[in-house]
Amino acid sequence: MNTQEIIQAESAYVLQTYIRPPIVFTHGKGLKLTDSDGREYLDFSAGIAVTALGHSDEAWVAAVTAQAARLTHVSNLYHSEPQVHLAQKLVESSFADKVFFCNSGAEANEAAIKFARKYARRDHSEQSIEYKNGQSMSKTKIVAFSGGFHGRTVGALAVTYKEQYRTPFAPLLPDVVFATFNNLASAKTAIDAQTCAVIVEPVQGEGGVNPATPEFLKGLRQLCDQHDALLIFDEVQCGLGRTGKLWAHQHTSVQPDIMTLAKPLAGGLPIGAALVTQKVADVIKPGDHGSTFAAGPLVCAAANVVFDRLNRPEFLEQVRFHGSYLQHRLRTLESDKIVAVRGAGLLVGVLLNEAAAPFIAAARERGLILINAGENVLRLAPALVVNKSEIDTAVDILAACLA
Repeated sequence: MNTQEIIQAESAYVLQTYIRPPIVFTHGKGLKLTDSDGREYLDFSAGIAVTALGHSDEAWVAAVTAQAARLTHVSNLYHSEPQVHLAQKLVESSFADKVFFCNSGAEANEAAIKFARKYARRDHSEQSIEYKNGQSMSKTKIVAFSGGFHGRTVGALAVTYKEQYRTPFAPLLPDVVFATFNNLASAKTAIDAQTCAVIVEPVQGEGGVNPATPEFLKGLRQLCDQHDALLIFDEVQCGLGRTGKLWAHQHTSVQPDIMTLAKPLAGGLPIGAALVTQKVADVIKPGDHGSTFAAGPLVCAAANVVFDRLNRPEFLEQVRFHGSYLQHRLRTLESDKIVAVRGAGLLVGVLLNEAAAPFIAAARERGLILINAGENVLRLAPALVVNKSEIDTAVDILAACLA
Protein backbone atom coordinates (compact mmCIF):
# COMPACT_ATOMS: atom_id res chain seq x y z
CA MET A 1 0.00 0.00 0.00
CA ASN A 2 1.25 3.50 -0.75
CA THR A 3 0.93 6.43 1.65
CA GLN A 4 -2.45 7.60 0.42
CA GLU A 5 -3.92 4.08 0.41
CA ILE A 6 -2.82 3.55 4.02
CA ILE A 7 -4.38 6.86 5.10
CA GLN A 8 -7.63 6.10 3.29
CA ALA A 9 -7.83 2.61 4.81
CA GLU A 10 -7.20 4.05 8.27
CA SER A 11 -10.11 6.43 7.78
CA ALA A 12 -12.34 3.60 6.62
CA TYR A 13 -11.56 1.06 9.33
CA VAL A 14 -10.17 2.81 12.43
CA LEU A 15 -12.41 4.67 14.87
CA GLN A 16 -11.54 8.33 14.43
CA THR A 17 -10.42 9.41 17.89
CA TYR A 18 -7.26 11.12 16.58
CA ILE A 19 -6.57 13.82 14.01
CA ARG A 20 -3.43 12.59 12.30
CA PRO A 21 -1.21 14.44 9.79
CA PRO A 22 -0.86 12.80 6.35
CA ILE A 23 2.31 10.91 7.22
CA VAL A 24 2.95 7.18 7.58
CA PHE A 25 6.10 6.41 9.54
CA THR A 26 7.77 3.13 8.62
CA HIS A 27 10.99 2.99 10.65
CA GLY A 28 13.29 4.93 12.91
CA LYS A 29 16.77 4.96 14.37
CA GLY A 30 17.85 7.09 17.31
CA LEU A 31 16.04 10.43 16.92
CA LYS A 32 15.40 9.94 13.21
CA LEU A 33 12.04 8.83 11.81
CA THR A 34 11.46 7.88 8.17
CA ASP A 35 8.10 7.97 6.44
CA SER A 36 6.70 5.79 3.65
CA ASP A 37 7.92 8.27 1.03
CA GLY A 38 11.49 8.05 2.33
CA ARG A 39 11.56 11.47 4.00
CA GLU A 40 13.45 11.80 7.30
CA TYR A 41 12.35 13.73 10.38
CA LEU A 42 14.04 14.70 13.63
CA ASP A 43 11.76 13.38 16.37
CA PHE A 44 11.42 15.72 19.33
CA SER A 45 8.28 14.07 20.68
CA ALA A 46 9.61 10.53 21.37
CA GLY A 47 6.12 9.11 20.92
CA ILE A 48 4.85 11.44 23.69
CA ALA A 49 7.89 11.01 25.94
CA VAL A 50 7.99 7.22 25.49
CA THR A 51 11.01 6.17 23.42
CA ALA A 52 13.57 7.33 25.97
CA LEU A 53 16.43 5.44 24.32
CA GLY A 54 15.42 6.54 20.85
CA HIS A 55 14.09 4.34 18.07
CA SER A 56 15.48 0.83 17.55
CA ASP A 57 18.09 0.97 20.30
CA GLU A 58 20.37 -2.01 19.72
CA ALA A 59 20.35 -3.39 23.27
CA TRP A 60 16.57 -2.97 23.46
CA VAL A 61 16.06 -4.77 20.15
CA ALA A 62 18.37 -7.61 21.20
CA ALA A 63 16.55 -8.11 24.51
CA VAL A 64 13.10 -8.09 22.89
CA THR A 65 14.20 -10.43 20.12
CA ALA A 66 15.76 -12.91 22.52
CA GLN A 67 12.79 -12.89 24.89
CA ALA A 68 10.24 -13.22 22.07
CA ALA A 69 12.03 -16.39 20.99
CA ARG A 70 11.93 -17.74 24.54
CA LEU A 71 8.59 -16.76 26.19
CA THR A 72 6.17 -13.91 25.57
CA HIS A 73 3.17 -14.42 27.84
CA VAL A 74 1.94 -16.68 30.64
CA SER A 75 -0.44 -14.24 32.46
CA ASN A 76 -0.15 -13.10 36.05
CA LEU A 77 -1.42 -16.43 37.30
CA TYR A 78 2.23 -17.53 37.23
CA HIS A 79 5.67 -16.26 38.21
CA SER A 80 8.11 -14.95 35.61
CA GLU A 81 11.71 -13.92 36.19
CA PRO A 82 11.88 -10.67 34.12
CA GLN A 83 8.96 -9.24 36.11
CA VAL A 84 10.66 -9.97 39.42
CA HIS A 85 13.91 -8.35 38.30
CA LEU A 86 12.05 -5.21 37.20
CA ALA A 87 10.05 -5.01 40.41
CA GLN A 88 13.19 -5.31 42.53
CA LYS A 89 14.89 -2.50 40.60
CA LEU A 90 11.90 -0.17 40.89
CA VAL A 91 11.51 -0.76 44.61
CA GLU A 92 15.21 -0.55 45.48
CA SER A 93 15.61 2.72 43.57
CA SER A 94 12.59 4.47 45.09
CA PHE A 95 10.61 5.19 48.26
CA ALA A 96 8.38 2.19 47.57
CA ASP A 97 8.07 -1.23 49.17
CA LYS A 98 5.90 -2.94 46.55
CA VAL A 99 4.86 -2.45 42.92
CA PHE A 100 1.67 -3.29 41.04
CA PHE A 101 2.07 -3.72 37.28
CA CYS A 102 -0.44 -2.80 34.60
CA ASN A 103 -0.39 -1.73 30.94
CA SER A 104 -0.59 2.08 30.74
CA GLY A 105 -0.50 5.33 32.65
CA ALA A 106 -4.29 5.50 32.85
CA GLU A 107 -4.36 1.98 34.31
CA ALA A 108 -1.68 2.92 36.83
CA ASN A 109 -3.77 5.88 37.99
CA GLU A 110 -6.89 3.70 38.15
CA ALA A 111 -4.96 1.35 40.42
CA ALA A 112 -3.81 4.27 42.58
CA ILE A 113 -7.41 5.43 43.00
CA LYS A 114 -8.56 1.94 43.97
CA PHE A 115 -5.71 1.51 46.44
CA ALA A 116 -6.43 4.88 48.05
CA ARG A 117 -10.12 4.08 48.45
CA LYS A 118 -9.26 0.69 49.97
CA TYR A 119 -6.68 2.25 52.28
CA ALA A 120 -9.20 4.79 53.56
CA ARG A 121 -11.62 1.99 54.41
CA ARG A 122 -9.17 0.24 56.72
CA ASP A 123 -10.31 2.48 59.59
CA HIS A 124 -13.48 3.87 58.05
CA SER A 125 -15.23 0.79 56.66
CA GLU A 126 -18.09 1.20 59.09
CA GLN A 127 -19.02 4.55 57.58
CA SER A 128 -21.88 4.60 55.14
CA ILE A 129 -21.50 6.96 52.21
CA GLU A 130 -23.72 9.94 52.94
CA TYR A 131 -24.06 12.99 50.71
CA LYS A 132 -24.56 16.64 51.59
CA ASN A 133 -24.84 19.28 48.89
CA GLY A 134 -23.63 16.74 46.36
CA GLN A 135 -20.47 15.90 48.31
CA SER A 136 -19.74 12.66 50.14
CA MET A 137 -19.40 12.93 53.92
CA SER A 138 -17.34 9.72 54.05
CA LYS A 139 -13.58 9.40 53.51
CA THR A 140 -13.80 8.97 49.74
CA LYS A 141 -12.83 12.41 48.39
CA ILE A 142 -9.99 12.72 45.90
CA VAL A 143 -8.35 16.10 45.35
CA ALA A 144 -6.81 16.84 41.95
CA PHE A 145 -5.54 20.07 40.38
CA SER A 146 -6.10 22.56 37.61
CA GLY A 147 -4.17 21.61 34.50
CA GLY A 148 -3.76 18.02 35.64
CA PHE A 149 -4.02 15.11 33.21
CA HIS A 150 -4.20 11.54 34.47
CA GLY A 151 -5.74 9.50 31.65
CA ARG A 152 -8.89 8.79 29.66
CA THR A 153 -10.45 5.85 31.51
CA VAL A 154 -13.40 6.68 33.74
CA GLY A 155 -11.58 6.94 37.07
CA ALA A 156 -8.48 8.63 35.64
CA LEU A 157 -10.70 10.94 33.58
CA ALA A 158 -12.57 12.00 36.71
CA VAL A 159 -9.34 13.46 38.14
CA THR A 160 -8.31 15.03 34.82
CA TYR A 161 -8.97 18.77 34.81
CA LYS A 162 -9.93 19.60 31.23
CA GLU A 163 -13.70 19.89 31.16
CA GLN A 164 -14.07 19.06 27.47
CA TYR A 165 -12.53 15.64 28.17
CA ARG A 166 -14.91 14.92 31.07
CA THR A 167 -18.27 16.41 30.10
CA PRO A 168 -19.26 14.00 27.26
CA PHE A 169 -18.86 11.02 29.61
CA ALA A 170 -20.46 12.35 32.79
CA PRO A 171 -21.36 11.30 35.38
CA LEU A 172 -17.90 10.09 36.28
CA LEU A 173 -16.34 8.90 39.55
CA PRO A 174 -17.93 10.94 42.36
CA ASP A 175 -16.22 12.81 45.19
CA VAL A 176 -13.51 14.48 43.07
CA VAL A 177 -12.60 18.09 43.90
CA PHE A 178 -10.23 20.30 41.91
CA ALA A 179 -7.91 22.81 43.58
CA THR A 180 -5.55 25.28 41.93
CA PHE A 181 -2.14 23.91 40.94
CA ASN A 182 0.79 25.48 42.82
CA ASN A 183 -1.64 27.29 45.14
CA LEU A 184 -1.33 25.90 48.66
CA ALA A 185 -4.17 28.02 50.02
CA SER A 186 -6.51 26.47 47.47
CA ALA A 187 -5.27 22.99 48.41
CA LYS A 188 -5.86 23.68 52.10
CA THR A 189 -9.47 24.55 51.34
CA ALA A 190 -10.01 21.34 49.37
CA ILE A 191 -8.17 18.77 51.55
CA ASP A 192 -10.05 17.76 54.69
CA ALA A 193 -11.06 14.79 56.85
CA GLN A 194 -13.12 13.31 53.98
CA THR A 195 -10.09 13.22 51.66
CA CYS A 196 -8.65 9.79 50.93
CA ALA A 197 -6.09 10.88 48.32
CA VAL A 198 -4.45 13.82 46.62
CA ILE A 199 -3.13 13.25 43.09
CA VAL A 200 -0.65 15.59 41.41
CA GLU A 201 2.02 15.62 38.69
CA PRO A 202 5.40 16.91 39.94
CA VAL A 203 5.71 18.34 36.43
CA GLN A 204 2.48 18.68 34.50
CA GLY A 205 2.78 17.39 30.95
CA GLU A 206 -0.45 17.72 28.98
CA GLY A 207 -1.45 20.72 31.08
CA GLY A 208 1.32 22.90 29.67
CA VAL A 209 4.66 21.63 31.08
CA ASN A 210 4.27 23.26 34.50
CA PRO A 211 6.65 22.20 37.30
CA ALA A 212 5.22 22.07 40.81
CA THR A 213 7.13 24.22 43.28
CA PRO A 214 8.95 22.43 46.13
CA GLU A 215 6.89 24.48 48.61
CA PHE A 216 3.65 23.30 47.02
CA LEU A 217 4.60 19.61 47.13
CA LYS A 218 5.88 19.96 50.69
CA GLY A 219 2.60 21.59 51.70
CA LEU A 220 0.60 18.78 50.09
CA ARG A 221 2.64 16.21 51.99
CA GLN A 222 1.88 17.99 55.28
CA LEU A 223 -1.82 18.28 54.49
CA CYS A 224 -2.04 14.59 53.58
CA ASP A 225 -0.30 13.62 56.81
CA GLN A 226 -2.61 15.91 58.79
CA HIS A 227 -5.77 14.39 57.29
CA ASP A 228 -4.60 10.77 56.89
CA ALA A 229 -4.82 10.96 53.11
CA LEU A 230 -2.49 9.35 50.59
CA LEU A 231 -0.29 11.53 48.39
CA ILE A 232 -0.14 10.20 44.82
CA PHE A 233 2.53 11.45 42.42
CA ASP A 234 1.67 10.88 38.79
CA GLU A 235 5.09 10.51 37.13
CA VAL A 236 3.74 8.80 34.03
CA GLN A 237 5.31 11.45 31.80
CA CYS A 238 7.81 13.24 34.02
CA GLY A 239 9.34 10.20 35.73
CA LEU A 240 12.13 7.79 34.78
CA GLY A 241 14.87 10.27 33.98
CA ARG A 242 12.88 12.79 31.94
CA THR A 243 13.68 15.68 34.32
CA GLY A 244 17.32 14.71 34.87
CA LYS A 245 16.59 12.81 38.08
CA LEU A 246 15.34 9.22 38.05
CA TRP A 247 12.12 10.42 39.70
CA ALA A 248 10.80 13.94 39.15
CA HIS A 249 9.97 14.38 42.84
CA GLN A 250 13.66 13.89 43.69
CA HIS A 251 14.18 17.56 42.87
CA THR A 252 12.49 18.09 46.25
CA SER A 253 12.68 16.26 49.59
CA VAL A 254 9.02 15.18 49.33
CA GLN A 255 8.05 11.54 48.98
CA PRO A 256 4.61 10.19 48.00
CA ASP A 257 2.67 7.20 49.27
CA ILE A 258 1.94 6.05 45.70
CA MET A 259 3.74 6.86 42.46
CA THR A 260 2.41 5.98 39.02
CA LEU A 261 4.68 5.25 36.03
CA ALA A 262 4.27 4.23 32.43
CA LYS A 263 5.34 5.97 29.23
CA PRO A 264 9.11 5.34 28.88
CA LEU A 265 9.40 2.29 31.12
CA ALA A 266 9.46 -0.35 28.36
CA GLY A 267 10.76 1.88 25.58
CA GLY A 268 7.60 1.70 23.47
CA LEU A 269 5.95 -1.51 24.65
CA PRO A 270 2.85 -1.13 26.88
CA ILE A 271 3.49 -1.13 30.61
CA GLY A 272 2.37 0.81 33.67
CA ALA A 273 3.17 0.58 37.35
CA ALA A 274 1.90 1.84 40.68
CA LEU A 275 4.61 1.92 43.35
CA VAL A 276 3.34 1.91 46.93
CA THR A 277 4.58 2.06 50.49
CA GLN A 278 4.07 -0.89 52.82
CA LYS A 279 1.15 0.76 54.62
CA VAL A 280 -0.73 0.81 51.31
CA ALA A 281 0.40 -2.68 50.33
CA ASP A 282 -0.88 -4.04 53.63
CA VAL A 283 -4.52 -3.29 52.76
CA ILE A 284 -4.45 -4.83 49.27
CA LYS A 285 -5.36 -8.51 49.17
CA PRO A 286 -5.41 -11.18 46.41
CA GLY A 287 -8.35 -10.49 44.12
CA ASP A 288 -8.50 -6.75 44.86
CA HIS A 289 -6.98 -5.91 41.49
CA GLY A 290 -5.37 -7.65 38.53
CA SER A 291 -4.34 -7.65 34.89
CA THR A 292 -4.00 -10.41 32.31
CA PHE A 293 -1.27 -8.82 30.24
CA ALA A 294 0.60 -6.67 32.75
CA ALA A 295 4.39 -7.03 32.96
CA GLY A 296 4.66 -10.14 30.86
CA PRO A 297 8.12 -11.57 30.13
CA LEU A 298 8.52 -9.77 26.78
CA VAL A 299 7.59 -6.33 28.07
CA CYS A 300 9.69 -6.71 31.21
CA ALA A 301 12.73 -7.83 29.21
CA ALA A 302 12.47 -4.52 27.36
CA ALA A 303 11.80 -2.56 30.54
CA ASN A 304 14.85 -4.00 32.30
CA VAL A 305 17.08 -2.73 29.48
CA VAL A 306 15.48 0.72 29.60
CA PHE A 307 15.60 1.03 33.38
CA ASP A 308 19.21 -0.12 33.65
CA ARG A 309 20.25 2.61 31.20
CA LEU A 310 18.11 5.39 32.71
CA ASN A 311 19.32 4.63 36.23
CA ARG A 312 22.99 5.26 35.48
CA PRO A 313 24.29 8.47 37.13
CA GLU A 314 26.25 9.44 34.02
CA PHE A 315 23.15 9.01 31.86
CA LEU A 316 21.08 11.27 34.12
CA GLU A 317 23.91 13.81 34.17
CA GLN A 318 23.73 13.97 30.37
CA VAL A 319 19.95 14.49 30.53
CA ARG A 320 20.46 17.43 32.88
CA PHE A 321 23.18 18.89 30.65
CA HIS A 322 21.18 18.59 27.44
CA GLY A 323 18.01 19.78 29.14
CA SER A 324 19.79 22.93 30.33
CA TYR A 325 21.29 23.44 26.88
CA LEU A 326 17.90 23.03 25.16
CA GLN A 327 16.25 25.53 27.48
CA HIS A 328 19.15 27.97 27.04
CA ARG A 329 18.88 27.80 23.25
CA LEU A 330 15.11 28.31 23.41
CA ARG A 331 15.36 31.24 25.82
CA THR A 332 17.82 33.02 23.55
CA LEU A 333 15.50 32.88 20.53
CA GLU A 334 14.47 36.34 19.42
CA SER A 335 10.74 35.98 18.82
CA ASP A 336 7.85 38.13 19.97
CA LYS A 337 5.67 35.00 19.84
CA ILE A 338 7.43 33.36 22.83
CA VAL A 339 6.00 34.26 26.23
CA ALA A 340 7.99 31.81 28.38
CA VAL A 341 10.13 28.68 28.33
CA ARG A 342 9.53 26.29 31.22
CA GLY A 343 10.05 22.70 32.23
CA ALA A 344 12.65 20.38 33.73
CA GLY A 345 15.35 18.33 32.07
CA LEU A 346 14.20 17.21 28.63
CA LEU A 347 10.52 17.97 29.21
CA VAL A 348 10.24 21.54 27.97
CA GLY A 349 7.30 23.76 27.08
CA VAL A 350 7.42 26.92 24.97
CA LEU A 351 4.46 29.12 25.86
CA LEU A 352 3.31 31.16 22.87
CA ASN A 353 0.97 34.12 22.60
CA GLU A 354 -0.93 32.34 19.83
CA ALA A 355 -2.00 28.82 18.92
CA ALA A 356 0.76 26.21 18.72
CA ALA A 357 -0.79 24.04 15.98
CA PRO A 358 0.37 26.11 12.96
CA PHE A 359 3.97 26.04 14.23
CA ILE A 360 3.83 22.28 14.78
CA ALA A 361 2.67 21.88 11.18
CA ALA A 362 5.36 24.25 9.90
CA ALA A 363 8.07 22.40 11.84
CA ARG A 364 6.87 19.10 10.42
CA GLU A 365 7.17 20.48 6.90
CA ARG A 366 10.78 21.34 7.73
CA GLY A 367 11.46 17.85 9.11
CA LEU A 368 10.96 18.36 12.87
CA ILE A 369 8.33 16.49 14.91
CA LEU A 370 6.88 18.48 17.82
CA ILE A 371 3.69 18.13 19.86
CA ASN A 372 1.59 20.54 21.88
CA ALA A 373 0.74 20.69 25.57
CA GLY A 374 -2.47 22.65 25.50
CA GLU A 375 -3.59 25.10 22.85
CA ASN A 376 -0.64 27.49 22.98
CA VAL A 377 2.31 25.47 24.32
CA LEU A 378 4.88 23.73 22.14
CA ARG A 379 6.17 20.62 23.91
CA LEU A 380 9.70 19.35 23.30
CA ALA A 381 10.31 15.88 24.74
CA PRO A 382 13.06 14.24 22.68
CA ALA A 383 14.58 10.87 23.44
CA LEU A 384 16.88 11.15 26.43
CA VAL A 385 19.83 10.17 24.21
CA VAL A 386 19.57 13.44 22.24
CA ASN A 387 22.84 15.28 21.54
CA LYS A 388 23.81 18.95 21.16
CA SER A 389 23.87 18.82 17.37
CA GLU A 390 20.31 17.49 17.27
CA ILE A 391 19.19 20.17 19.74
CA ASP A 392 20.80 22.86 17.58
CA THR A 393 19.05 21.54 14.49
CA ALA A 394 15.68 21.39 16.22
CA VAL A 395 15.95 24.91 17.67
CA ASP A 396 17.11 26.33 14.34
CA ILE A 397 14.07 24.81 12.61
CA LEU A 398 11.77 26.14 15.30
CA ALA A 399 13.35 29.59 14.97
CA ALA A 400 12.63 29.55 11.25
CA CYS A 401 9.01 28.59 11.92
CA LEU A 402 8.59 31.41 14.45
CA ALA A 403 10.22 34.02 12.22
